[in-house]
Amino acid sequence: MATMNFNTSNQTFRQLLGNGLKYRVPPFQRDYSWTEDEWDDLWQDIVGLFEEDGEPAHYMGYLVLQSEDSKRFDIIDGQQRLTTISLMVLAGLAYLQELVAADLEAEKNRRRKEQLQGSYIGYVDPVTLVPSSKLELNRHNNRFYQTYLVPLERLPQRNLNSSEHQLRKSFLWFRDRIRARFGKKPDSGQAFAAMLDELVDKLFFTVITVTDELNAFKVFETLNARGVRLSATDLLKNYLFSLVGSGDTHENELKSLEEIWERIVGLLGSESFPEFLRVFWNSRNRLVRKADLFKTIRKRINHKNEAFQLIRDLDSSAGIYVALRDPKGPEWNAEEQAALEQLMMFSVRSPLAMLLACYESFFEPDRPGFARILRAVAIISFRYNVICGLQTHEQERLYNDIAWKVSSGEYASSREVISALSVVYPDDRQFKAAFSEKELRTTNSRNKKVVRYILFEIERQRSGKSFDFESVDSSNNRSTAHS
Repeated sequence: MATMNFNTSNQTFRQLLGNGLKYRVPPFQRDYSWTEDEWDDLWQDIVGLFEEDGEPAHYMGYLVLQSEDSKRFDIIDGQQRLTTISLMVLAGLAYLQELVAADLEAEKNRRRKEQLQGSYIGYVDPVTLVPSSKLELNRHNNRFYQTYLVPLERLPQRNLNSSEHQLRKSFLWFRDRIRARFGKKPDSGQAFAAMLDELVDKLFFTVITVTDELNAFKVFETLNARGVRLSATDLLKNYLFSLVGSGDTHENELKSLEEIWERIVGLLGSESFPEFLRVFWNSRNRLVRKADLFKTIRKRINHKNEAFQLIRDLDSSAGIYVALRDPKGPEWNAEEQAALEQLMMFSVRSPLAMLLACYESFFEPDRPGFARILRAVAIISFRYNVICGLQTHEQERLYNDIAWKVSSGEYASSREVISALSVVYPDDRQFKAAFSEKELRTTNSRNKKVVRYILFEIERQRSGKSFDFESVDSSNNRSTAHS
């Protein structure tokens, strides 16, 4: 039987760093970004461990590592926490160095500093002063970390990028807290070393170790489904940028692509990047299940030029995707807005890939045709999904088939799309039968709005008058609130 190439264990900080293992933040992983809020939270948790009624240990969350040889590990998730603890240790080493300079138990504190540095940071070659550290940061942060922080050199204040400034601030912030807590007494070094020696056994992680990106992606998907937010977005970025960064890619090209990537993620906001990626991919390719998305992309995108093109295509489609999820956006006229609002109300996402493909093909040359597609999808969603409650698998397959044919040019008009949609349009007999027996529990906020929408539409058809559903809806909300 095939075995899954990952394992899980609980490990303390001592077990992680207090050995010969080395850790690397992948070159294109996110920069260091923790601020004083996170530093203070961590520090308060640490201080609490040493109070009279303090907890015996502090849980630091998940740490996802990737390794092929169990000696060197890429940090796929958890780099902010691991980096911050390392910065705190370095701040403590700088504090011991100050005690040595002040001739407070100078020889003992020198030995303490060397012992702690060798255990948790790495060593510095005494001749070349080149560090061999246990932790390597990403391409934007590692130079500053290895050149100034690890050897405890004087920290520059100028010509630093924003994340290097954060590394510097974090180091100084923890150094100030350590100074304030332990002071400058003959036994200060011993007290600090004792605290750190105990702390490294009190901080523990759930460590998930995988052998490749595909297993890491599966871990992310599983944990995210359980409410543990890990960043599959970073994993995909690492893979794509590793392709782009190989060979003769110019630094300016990498910088430009990183700006594009950040723009995409910033534009999506609360939207899930993996969900957008799946919608985008299925708008141009045969249907891929969520569980197979990363594997499919890794199989199809394996050259530098393909990675470049994918990132640029994602950039051009991200704004459209966000607009399709925002009926109030300035892009839409009244008819389009109404259809998109209905899709949001019905909580239907399966047509998004098809609508993305249709927008890119028809919105400019045939906007009325695109509006008719939107309206048809809204009607189908109400009949098929809300009232008839039919299976969505076949519906999603049809939507994908249409999207693929639109993107490939096989469907060249909105009329062909609407004709193809007829397959998932419940006829009047089927719809009326389902409608007559439909029950919607209004304890559910979505159902409550759908019921109001149904009653509103019935009244509109019977009276022949045109009402503003949104004003009626908000009025009903106020009435409900006062009843």
